[in-house]
Amino acid sequence: MDIETALVGLATVLTLGFLARWIAWRLHLPSILLLLLTGLVAGPGTLFLNPDELFGNALLPFVSISVALILFEGGLSLSFRDLKGIGGVVRNLVTVGVVVTGVIASAGAYLILSLDLPLALLLGSILVVTGPTVIIPLLQHVRPASPLGHIVRWEGILNDPFGALLAVLVFEAILAGEMTSRADEAGIAFLSAVGFGVLVGAVGAGLMVLVLRFQWIPEFLDAYFSLTMVVAVLMVSNHYHAESGLIAVTVMGIVLANQRASHVKHIVEFNEHLRVLVISILFILLAARLKVDDIYSVTWREWVFLAVLIVAARPAAVAVATLGSGMTWQQKAFLSAMAPRGIVAAAVASVFAVRLEAAGVAGAERLTPVVFFVIIGTVTVYGLGAFPFAKRLDLAQPHPQGVLFVGAQLWACRIAKVLQDAGFRVVMADSNWANVTAARLQGLPTHFGSIFSRCVLEEVDLCGIGRLLAVTSNDEANSLASVHFAEIFGRHEVYQLFPEACGASERSAVFPLHLQGRRVFGPGASYQGLASRFRDGWTVKKTMLGKNFDYQAFLDQHGEGAIPLFVISSNGDLQPARAEDSFKPRSQQTIICLVPPASEEPPGTSEGVAAPHPQA
Repeated sequence: MDIETALVGLATVLTLGFLARWIAWRLHLPSILLLLLTGLVAGPGTLFLNPDELFGNALLPFVSISVALILFEGGLSLSFRDLKGIGGVVRNLVTVGVVVTGVIASAGAYLILSLDLPLALLLGSILVVTGPTVIIPLLQHVRPASPLGHIVRWEGILNDPFGALLAVLVFEAILAGEMTSRADEAGIAFLSAVGFGVLVGAVGAGLMVLVLRFQWIPEFLDAYFSLTMVVAVLMVSNHYHAESGLIAVTVMGIVLANQRASHVKHIVEFNEHLRVLVISILFILLAARLKVDDIYSVTWREWVFLAVLIVAARPAAVAVATLGSGMTWQQKAFLSAMAPRGIVAAAVASVFAVRLEAAGVAGAERLTPVVFFVIIGTVTVYGLGAFPFAKRLDLAQPHPQGVLFVGAQLWACRIAKVLQDAGFRVVMADSNWANVTAARLQGLPTHFGSIFSRCVLEEVDLCGIGRLLAVTSNDEANSLASVHFAEIFGRHEVYQLFPEACGASERSAVFPLHLQGRRVFGPGASYQGLASRFRDGWTVKKTMLGKNFDYQAFLDQHGEGAIPLFVISSNGDLQPARAEDSFKPRSQQTIICLVPPASEEPPGTSEGVAAPHPQA
């Protein structure tokens, strides 16, 4: 392949990956599903993309390194504090749950797909994994009630390397022709690989902590160093104990996430961005490797096999893993409806299929098409059905509308009280005991202590909370709070007041954009500006607009100086009045504004009545 053709191929993969993710975001669909469909169209559908020709012998090593990076990033997102009260369930899911799933999947492959017993066992081993590449985006969409999200996240990240290792043992046995060897030998080999992977991962994490703690390398090389360490740990672990590398990189990520000796947040952010790129490329490339005959080879047998995995294997695994856990039937039902397969299954199947076909193993060519069919089927079923099912079980919080206020001074409590009376959940966080006491007297939920405390996420119930509003008198603290909670709520849902006595352009030079929350309420609504208005008798009013009383009529009634705070859409969504947007609420929307004391009540119509505001 000439250089120009290779360049066009690489540019095509990157472009298709971006477009698939963007369309998925716009349509609120699972991105993995569109990535797979894009790969199928670009590969077997149009024969435009040929990954083997594009990458040559470098394709499978690239896949292995990419999977390692994904699992390392997944490990960085796991905190031991999330295991409080659910550790037993997670342990059971990645042990006995994996066994139950593997046995049922292998039996289905043997009886339904008519695969030879060795290949059936290999397929069952591959399909025990539930990938974080699919589960994490689904959790972000569904936002299940605690602790379900933590359980599914831990399971998806932990059983990927263990499932891959189990598949490797079966694969090596097939090549060696020793499927009838003793089970205790296989068990010893498995435990040996796990132990070696844990050891190498822990040593790698310790070395990273040492380097970062004593700043032996400049900070701008930290992310590069982490990438190098992932590849090095993967290579060393696999070299001395075959296929233990995935366990090693996962353990290295978990250790780094739970240590306190060095700061790794910037490394986490780098790997999160890298994961998006790697997953997009991998799914398109692996799907494009399929052949046209693979697509047409799908029969009723594959459909029945998929149904067995969804309605039998997963519920059985969850039932066994949650015995005696005290979980409700709704929680167990949700766990039973969350087992999509992801990139690890696709990558392992692709690698094994190539090597088995080269070794002349009969039926190996069916491995990859079946795995991809299961991936597409489970992503479609769970991706499209998880939210409606969780909502029916009253376990879903896809778009929580509540507000976490950082700052509980009197005027902030008055605003929060109006939101609470309108049906939105609020939490007031402050390190000033007098402010917290006053907020509690008004019936507002509170958190006393620093919002930057390590244990704040354990102490503050964020159920129903979807955004942060930093309203303290300290501009630096507001910015820091916005950065701190951006990874929880997303950058688009963290807000802060305008800084004091400083224009936006001047302040931007002091605070870079990535270290700020979104500005709310307008330049005149700084901390002192709002505090002085409340001292002068300004009040918070909630008014529903209609045909007989629109926003212009509201302004005519209360004056152009009224400060918009929030707008409630006709479907009940709450949106802060962002400084960068033109505020033009429409009919049937409700506005919450700060109005001067001279204002009179709007005309007494059913469409334009202001709700009573909290008294001082």
